[in-house]
Amino acid sequence: MLEGNADPSGIANLDDVLAAFISTWGTGEFERVLNPDMPWNDEIRATWARMERLANRPATVARMLELAARQDMRAVLPTIRIPTLVVQHADNPFIAPAMGKYVADHIPGAKYVELPGRNMWHCVEPWRDSFQEVAEFLTGRHADVSDDRVLATVLFTDIVNSTRQAAKMGDRDWHALLDAHDAVVRSQLARFRGREVNTSGDGFLATFDGPQRAIRCAMAIRDAVQALGIQVRAGLHTGECEIRGDGIGGIGVHIGARVSALAGANDVLVSSTLRDLVIGSGLEFDERGTHQLKGVPGEWRLFAVSSP
Repeated sequence: MLEGNADPSGIANLDDVLAAFISTWGTGEFERVLNPDMPWNDEIRATWARMERLANRPATVARMLELAARQDMRAVLPTIRIPTLVVQHADNPFIAPAMGKYVADHIPGAKYVELPGRNMWHCVEPWRDSFQEVAEFLTGRHADVSDDRVLATVLFTDIVNSTRQAAKMGDRDWHALLDAHDAVVRSQLARFRGREVNTSGDGFLATFDGPQRAIRCAMAIRDAVQALGIQVRAGLHTGECEIRGDGIGGIGVHIGARVSALAGANDVLVSSTLRDLVIGSGLEFDERGTHQLKGVPGEWRLFAVSSP
């Protein structure tokens, strides 16, 4: 680090930043400050918090940061004789571009690259440009970056016997019922922090970053729509999904859709993958046997969430 505020590009309120970092150590909260574009929820915060608590005590962190803040490595920079790449986020408020430029300017032959972004870590979004620069520096060429993929729980819901009910009720009443159904589903998605991906007719596709919340959301939807005189079925799976703009795709989505197709009225049906992830959560399941899912290799054990 450059010493305190000695460098004109240094952090003006370094003492305040260090104090805030130390005071929040063990809570995970400061990671959100350092990386404002990082996906964030209670589970992610809790993971960072646990990592911090396992790494060091606040008193030790305070001492380490005090020593690091006093280090001045500027005299060493001209002695470096190995290929050096400095990748800088242009809008990082903690490590300003002038600091990165100073390092690159004083290391013989160093390459300086400034990229759009404001996060401290280059491994969170947007990470691809940084990855490409590092890959080219190490190998001489840009690497092939696969489509963006995330691990998510997908939820499919639809109304049971919807065609029969629509014919019986007539278009006007059926559309009114669909509007009420959609409002109920969206209310529960908001309650359990699910993301609506799309809806078509009487069905919804949503994603969750927490498998237990996805199941409890499905149960809440199932129970809430009964007041409207309708029944729904739900299918869930946790797997790797491809991000395609605002939509999703990939084998994980196909499995979720196939699971949903096997669900009956008022069923919340899940794959064995998802069931295994929530063991110990208090949720109970009834085994529904082994099935072949159309278009999906292998056999899959399915489980229905037991009614409370």
